[in-house]
Amino acid sequence: MTEDSKYTRQTVTSVHTWVPGKLFSVRVTRDDAYDFQPGQFARVGLPAADDPDGAPTLWRAYSMVSAPGQPWLEFYSIVVPEGLFSPRMARLAPGDALYVEKAPYGFLTLERFAPGGDLWLLASGTGLSAYLSILRDPAVWNAYRRIILVHGVRTAEELAYREEIESLARRPDLASHFAADPRKLVYLPIATREALPGMPQERLTTLIADGRLEQLAGQALDPETAKIMLCGNPAMLADARKLLGERGFKPGRRGIPGNLAVENYW
Repeated sequence: MTEDSKYTRQTVTSVHTWVPGKLFSVRVTRDDAYDFQPGQFARVGLPAADDPDGAPTLWRAYSMVSAPGQPWLEFYSIVVPEGLFSPRMARLAPGDALYVEKAPYGFLTLERFAPGGDLWLLASGTGLSAYLSILRDPAVWNAYRRIILVHGVRTAEELAYREEIESLARRPDLASHFAADPRKLVYLPIATREALPGMPQERLTTLIADGRLEQLAGQALDPETAKIMLCGNPAMLADARKLLGERGFKPGRRGIPGNLAVENYW
C-alpha cells in the first residue's frame, strides 16, 4: 500500500459466532486516523480467494457496531451461503487481514434529527448494527428523553447482542440516566417464528399498523416528539416507511431536520 492508498490493512483480533453458519461478528484493529459518526458504515475488503496475499478486490459495506470512542472496529454480519464475501469473512481468524477504506459513509446518524423527544431505533436482522454504535456512544443518552430499541428477528437465537443491550442499565457511565428514569431505554426483542415471553409473534410492520408497538413501548409514535430510525431489509423498510409516512413522519430536506431516517441493511 502507498501513502495515497484509499484503504488500510487492519488485523482481525477476534471473531464471535452468534448462530453457526449464519450470524457472526468480527473485531479488527482501527487506524488512528479513522474517524466516524455512530450509525455510519465502512467499506471493508478482502483479496481474491485465489490470491490471499494480493490487494483487496472484493468490497462490501458494513455498519460499525463499535463506537467512535472505542479503539477497534467491529462488524456484525449474516452469512450469505452463495456469497463471495460473507462466508470468507466468517472464516477469518485472529491475525488475518481485513482491509478498510479510509473514509466512512452513510447518513443514518443523529445529525439527521433535532435533539429532544424520544428516539425510536427500529431494526430487522443485522440492521441492528448501526444502533449498537449509537447506543455505545455517550452522546445519544444526553440528547433524547427515552430510547426505544426494537429488534425484529425470526427466532430467539438471532437476537445478537441481547445480553449487552439488557445490561446497559448497569453500565456505570449510564447510571445517572437510569436512576432518573428506569425506562430510559425500552428494549423490545420480537421474533416472528418463535414465541418470546411477553412479546407478540408478529412482524414489526404489523405492530406499527395495529398500534401494539406503541402499547409495548409505553410511548406514542407522535411525529411532534418522536424521531425514528429504520434499518433492515428492503421489504420491511418499504412497508414501515409507508405506514409511518401516513402518520406524519418524513426525512429531513435541505438542511431542515426531519423525524425519519432510513437505511437498507440486511
